[in-house]
Amino acid sequence: MGSQGQRGSGSKPRIGRYELGKLLGLGTLAKVRFARNTETGENVAIKIIDKEKVLKRQMITQIKREIVTMKHLRHPNVIRTDEVMTCKTRIYIVMEYAARGELFDEIVAEGRLGEDAGRKYFQQLVSAVDYCHSRGVYHRDLKPENLLLDASRVLKVSGFGFSALPQQVSGDGLLHTTCGTPAYVAPEVILKKGYDGAKADVWSCGVILFLLLAGYLPFHDSNLMAMTKQITKADVKCPPWFSSSVKELVKRILDPTPATRISIAEIIESEWFKKDYKPPVFEHADFSLDDVDSFFNDSADTRKFVVAPMNPSELVSTSQTQSLNISSPFKKQMGLGKSEIGFGSKRTANDINNIMSQIEAAATSLRLVVKKNDLKMTLQGEETGPKGHLSITAEIFEVAPSQFTIELRKSGGDALQFHKFYKGISTGLKDVVWKTVDEGKEEGNVKVG
Repeated sequence: MGSQGQRGSGSKPRIGRYELGKLLGLGTLAKVRFARNTETGENVAIKIIDKEKVLKRQMITQIKREIVTMKHLRHPNVIRTDEVMTCKTRIYIVMEYAARGELFDEIVAEGRLGEDAGRKYFQQLVSAVDYCHSRGVYHRDLKPENLLLDASRVLKVSGFGFSALPQQVSGDGLLHTTCGTPAYVAPEVILKKGYDGAKADVWSCGVILFLLLAGYLPFHDSNLMAMTKQITKADVKCPPWFSSSVKELVKRILDPTPATRISIAEIIESEWFKKDYKPPVFEHADFSLDDVDSFFNDSADTRKFVVAPMNPSELVSTSQTQSLNISSPFKKQMGLGKSEIGFGSKRTANDINNIMSQIEAAATSLRLVVKKNDLKMTLQGEETGPKGHLSITAEIFEVAPSQFTIELRKSGGDALQFHKFYKGISTGLKDVVWKTVDEGKEEGNVKVG
């Protein structure tokens, strides 16, 4: 490997030995890109974290925790991290590539799963969570969006940004930070009591099990306070197609009293869980926060972490032209039910104003109330859908001269409503040309629509 990222004439952008491909995901602090290891040919995903944004939002500790957790957990059902690199402005986390995306997408596309299929995913989830707990790691944000599937549909737990390590446990032996996604959070966490991280994760596993087999959440309401009451009462009504053994297991997991809630060891020994269960083989690893302290210390000697980093300005200037092709079917490109879409274009300021107008027109046609603030719009539905009011944020970022990223983010409402909105956007922007790359293979220019 050389000491500097390379991008020759006509070649794909690279970070060290990795050749970058399409954008897989776009968040507030980071983006995830498909990449290929040029030495081994292996497909990977690279999470690119913006240090400046992390520092501004005072999230250094959270990012450190995520890196340490991901880098040192080694289990077949936990997303594997192969390498961590850094330069002055970016951190690059090279991860296992989950080709089939989120489990959430499969649930939305397929509906409820049969007990055999649901049990297989649940067994893999419980095995991974049990391993994490044995290493002193409590996930605290288990949900289908953080459960990925590889090409063979093997489940991989990801999303360790809210995870807790042993040093975060207070003197009373409990955790006290309220975090997670409301529909999946245990009642003791919502009530802001000290809680056992393992018991809280077990509750989230129970919600996921119910969703897998029922096709809908056990606790849901467009009003957060009403949903909180449902969760704290834990009045679970299982659908008639649940077998008696799975009904019993669900009710023992979704017990609002942590002291009497079933443990993971008891879940593994339950009649329903044990069917066709084969415990995985995995390796143990040590972890320490000390390994990543110098990632945020500009004065430190970080050479041992640097593996041919790409010039940050070069990364920005090439990433937007290798964006998602929104002319492709939504389900194929983003996964039906995805809560974020990121795409980009080399356009002028006038083009961007036109795009904002088209987004507003699409929102109005769907009876969404639009509020604008420069290049950011909030879109709020007036009608209550199956999962409450549809709420979308649309924001445009100029990342380089005449290069823009457009981010659509669903903060509330039903995934199918979001899909409908997306289809309206793709029709409205049919006169805009976008350039896309699919896993490193350039497809050329395509029109939206």
